[in-house]
Formats: sequence, structure tokens, C-alpha cells
Amino acid sequence: MLSQWFTRYLIGLPKWDAPFALTRLRGNKKGRCNPKTHRHGYVGEWKEPKLLTVYAVDESGKKVKTPEIPITNDGTYEDYQGLLKLLEMYLVDLGISQAKQVLLIGDGAAWIWHHIPTLLERLGTPTRATYQLLDFYHVRQHLQAFADAAFSQETERKKWFNSSRSTLKKGEITALLDQMTALSKKASGEACSLMTAQISYLTKAHLEGRLNYAEIAVLKLPIGSGAIESLIRQVVNLRMKGNGKFWLPNNAEIMLHARCQWLAGNWHNLCDSILTALINPASE
Repeated sequence: MLSQWFTRYLIGLPKWDAPFALTRLRGNKKGRCNPKTHRHGYVGEWKEPKLLTVYAVDESGKKVKTPEIPITNDGTYEDYQGLLKLLEMYLVDLGISQAKQVLLIGDGAAWIWHHIPTLLERLGTPTRATYQLLDFYHVRQHLQAFADAAFSQETERKKWFNSSRSTLKKGEITALLDQMTALSKKASGEACSLMTAQISYLTKAHLEGRLNYAEIAVLKLPIGSGAIESLIRQVVNLRMKGNGKFWLPNNAEIMLHARCQWLAGNWHNLCDSILTALINPASE
């Protein structure tokens, strides 16, 4: 059985609306081939990979990496069902049912909150010690959008944004929503509509228990998805994305998986299990 000290897991999922994470996948053009070159030609479709990271933290909130509990990174260009299959495989392998605490952190994509909590429950995670949290920096974008609509002066926008961000981090959500509602009543037209939309978004997240940043901070768990943002940069932006790069779908999947394993420190295990398995087969 895994040690209780090592069983505080964080499951990180990325921002799905981040255009900087797009990769261009290559596909053949439809119709007949060119009679001169006898080729169909190809088109490049921009597509965003779906990445995940799962890691444990100790009682002080520091990331843990041991042979028993490795850092898990992976991703796919398939739809969210494909990512759910990957996630389930890794969670079972890690023994997620033995976890003392589990934190699921992501952005506002509806499918994350609809499917993954159900998956965690089915895998036997402790319900009372399983937390859901909207990425703090994603929520900050909604506060910034509200400030842009509410104030015409840059000084006022910055002052309110900094104050509201601090209020949110302290866990004073009700007070923040009351303040935002009062400001929206003074607005009209498109500005009022934009402000109301942000209030509705935050109210729904609050009622669903995904804005408890103060509680999560007390538990020494992260409130932002910095790990997954770093993964996007290292895996996709520095290798998969680039001018003139067109990836065949299968090759893109392979490279995505390989880069994820390299960043997790599992490159030698990947080589031993896949790349060199046929070259140096284990003796029977």
C-alpha cells in the first residue's frame, strides 16, 4: 500500500481555448490527384492537443517524484473521450483509490466537470477529500473582462482588478459577487451585458464549489495550472508548433507522447519498454 504521506494527488488539465497550443496536422486534399505530379496535395488543419498531468505533493505542498509515484504526463489529439481513456489508465496504475486527497484543477470546459468527477468516483477516490478547482489564472481573465467593461479609466480598472483578485484569493466570494452586482446595476447596454455574463459565470462556479482558493491554499495545494501550462510550452510550442511544420496525425501522436515522457523524466523507461524492446528482448 502507498504511504499516506505520498498520496495527495493533483490532476491538471489544460486551457482548451489557448490558440498558442495549436499544431498543424497534415491531411490529403479531396478529389483527384494532380495529373502532372500524380499527387493529391495536402492541407494543414490547426488542432489543439489535449494534455494531462498527474502528480503527488507532500504535506508542505512540494511536488513528489519517486519510482513508486512518478510524475505522469501525456496527451492526445483525439477528442475528450480519448483523453478520458488515458487518464483512467494512469489513475488506476497509480492506485488513485488509496489517495488521501485528490485535487482536480482545470478551466471552464464543461466536459471536464461533467465527466472527470464521475470517473474519479467510479475509481474509488475518497469523495469527501476530492476537491475541484477552477484554475485561478483562468478566473482572473473573467475578472479582467469585468473590469474592462465596468471602468473606462485604466487606473480604475487596475485598482479594482487588483483588489478583486485579492478578495477572490482570500475566499471572500460572496462579498466579491455583491460588489460586482452593484457595479453592473450602474451600467447599461453592452457593458451591462458583459458584466452580467461574468457575474453569472463566477456565481455558477461558486455554487459548484470551484472557487475555494483559500481552503485549497490552507491544504498546501496549488491553485493554478502552472504545471500544465509549462507542459504545453515544452511539449507543443517548442517542438510540435512551428512555421512549415505539418504533422501526419499518427506521427503527431507519437511525438506528443514521447515529449511528455521526456519531460516527466520517464525517457529511459520509454526506451526500455518500447524503443529497444525488440532490439534487446528479455531472456526467457
